[in-house]
Amino acid sequence: MGCYKQAIGATLQARSLKKQKTEAKIDVAVLNKMHALGHPVFERTSVP
Repeated sequence: MGCYKQAIGATLQARSLKKQKTEAKIDVAVLNKMHALGHPVFERTSVP
């Protein structure tokens, strides 16, 4: 939750509940993308 608030903000900007839900889904998608980009993907290699 701390990462969410730091990256996106502590409050939602939308006023209606439907738009707040949409805003939260977009924010979570952005946060997941940032999280995925921050972690390297390792591949196993054989040692000769």
